[in-house]
Amino acid sequence: MAEDIPFERRFDAVPGVADEVAPGVRRVLAPNSGPFTFTGTCSYIVGEGEVAIIDPGPDDPSHLAALLEAVQGERVTHIFLTHTHRDHSGALAALKEATGAPAYAEGPHRAARALHAEETNTLDAAGDRSFLPDVALADGARVAGAGWELTALATPGHTANHMAFVLEKEGLIFVGDHVMGWSTSIVAPPDGSMNAYMESLRRLGERPETLYLPGHGGPVRQGPAFVERYLRHRHARETAILRALERGPMAIPEIVRAIYIGIDPRLYGAAGLSTLAHMEDLVERGDVLTEGPALLAGIYRLP
Repeated sequence: MAEDIPFERRFDAVPGVADEVAPGVRRVLAPNSGPFTFTGTCSYIVGEGEVAIIDPGPDDPSHLAALLEAVQGERVTHIFLTHTHRDHSGALAALKEATGAPAYAEGPHRAARALHAEETNTLDAAGDRSFLPDVALADGARVAGAGWELTALATPGHTANHMAFVLEKEGLIFVGDHVMGWSTSIVAPPDGSMNAYMESLRRLGERPETLYLPGHGGPVRQGPAFVERYLRHRHARETAILRALERGPMAIPEIVRAIYIGIDPRLYGAAGLSTLAHMEDLVERGDVLTEGPALLAGIYRLP
């Protein structure tokens, strides 16, 4: 179903090597490739001389060493986090210790909604629940450094605390995991919310910046048009779910088998959580019914 999105899965960045990806912006790829991280997490360095680092990356000594080597002779004055999945925030403590720079982010990792009685813990095991920002950023906040200024753009959905950062003078946005050029983003309740994700997509696509620098994979060019494809894909996924339910009541594993054809088995669990995110939205709107709240173990039917 994602064939309507022009994904780019060729990405030749070498882990540990600093590449200039836009004027005044360098990228350092972490060596944490996998089914959810693609070729690894992208950390970005903004500015020259006195710099900011966006997304320190995973807790990996080799990646930390590569970041510090890339800024050798410079001073790190700010560290920004797009969100608190450990593949983005794991190296934060060590980077703060090495540089003395404070961490800027929307807020701590948290669920997008209250846990249901049947849920004993959050379902997203990747969340860094120990994180607290040194400086909490409100939507629209501006943070300036030496020769650069970033504007905070709240983009909840992938996580409740997801935030993009706009470098207006270069016409680009650091979009974290909100939009990626190689795959769709995972929205996994209760930490993520499909309703919030869709609204954040619409808000992002209304901005004039055309270059997106994501947390995984290469740059997304013509960003607003790409976002429109993302939105159409999510609406098509909803339609596929509703068509599957025309056959009768179904549980989420049955729906996943019906709509995710040829999926990588390693992504099966994530597909179930993404489907749950759609079900929460559909149930809230009254387009799908279930007994009680939308749950992974629930049975779903059309009205």
